[in-house]
Amino acid sequence: MNRYHLIIKEEARVEISDAYFWYEKKQNKLGERFLNKLDECFITIKSNPKIYAKKHKDMRQALIDVFPFIVIYEIEKNDIVVYAVFNTHRDPKKWKKRV
Repeated sequence: MNRYHLIIKEEARVEISDAYFWYEKKQNKLGERFLNKLDECFITIKSNPKIYAKKHKDMRQALIDVFPFIVIYEIEKNDIVVYAVFNTHRDPKKWKKRV
């Protein structure tokens, strides 16, 4: 069984941070709940990265439970590279420009 290493690109890290602070501002502990759901999504991706279909080039999209976000990632050998943690209410062309 392959062991995958998760690599989160800087733009995705910024999106995660922005979402966390936005949710915390809306309601105490909501940002933490977002991070917990994101962690659950990362665990699923790492345990079975091919579970999600390719959507754009070799990019796959995983939905984050409860929150309107998707994780955009690519499998590169033993690495899972996360390019975006993207709000589904935004224009998808914005994340597609990164890849």
